[in-house]
Amino acid sequence: MFIRGIGHAIKQAFIQIFRNRAMSFASLFSITAMLLILGLFFILIVNVNMVTESAKKQFDTIQIYLMDQTDQVAATRMIQELSDLEGVAKAWYLSKEDAMKEYKVKWGDKGYLLDGFTENPLPNSIRVQVSDLSLADSVVEVAKKFEGIEDIKYYQTAVDKLLAVTNYIRTGALVIIISLVVVSVVVVANTIKLTVLARAREINIMKYVGANNWFIRGPFLVEGMLIGFLSAGVSVGLVSLVYNKIMELFGTDMFLMFSVTMVPERFLIINLIMIFMALGISIGAVGSIISMRRFLDT
Repeated sequence: MFIRGIGHAIKQAFIQIFRNRAMSFASLFSITAMLLILGLFFILIVNVNMVTESAKKQFDTIQIYLMDQTDQVAATRMIQELSDLEGVAKAWYLSKEDAMKEYKVKWGDKGYLLDGFTENPLPNSIRVQVSDLSLADSVVEVAKKFEGIEDIKYYQTAVDKLLAVTNYIRTGALVIIISLVVVSVVVVANTIKLTVLARAREINIMKYVGANNWFIRGPFLVEGMLIGFLSAGVSVGLVSLVYNKIMELFGTDMFLMFSVTMVPERFLIINLIMIFMALGISIGAVGSIISMRRFLDT
């Protein structure tokens, strides 16, 4: 009996979706648009978080790039002076050859692309690891006074900005997503409402002959869940295509700028599938429940 009831609900749900194609499509479009925007914000937040975490890990390391004419003897004197500073845990010399080896390791399977350089473009450098982050600024100020310094890479300002941007993105995304979820639930509820009104006479007849509430509710609940499920599938496909293009366009630039790769597409899509399916089906179900509570005597 239970299995037959489920079969009846699924069959009627497909019939109702087909009969109300226009409103069903409006519901599908609404939920898909909401999930697509959510997916784009998810992509942005996950990658920004990755950059921020990478910057945090490097935050205790100050990279001092040396001019080509600065020899290792001068670099050794700098290292000795830096090592005596308060808050410095360790300071060491990194040749351009060793720096290139590090980049090849980070690039992994694509490390062979760096072999295309006829000349190593990386400078020799000094790395300083600080034990007390609050003293990092004073270490940088001392390093700026050295002769033969080309540039100093320091992450504090970048990390602070990235954290601020991440917080703004999270807040903005939350407000937008809540608004879109509400709109999607309303659209689904209106779709189910039209179906309920169109079948009002049939529903009354079912009540008179003794049909229980779940037998009547089932098709409408399944209809909302099917719309949510289809919306989730479409959204995952669209987000996957968009992310693939983003990786092609900005993946290499992101590595060169932040020394971190973008989140792997497979990992991202697997997580999005679970999130979208749960969210899409929930929106469809909630929209159906709201409509049934209002237009059915339950």
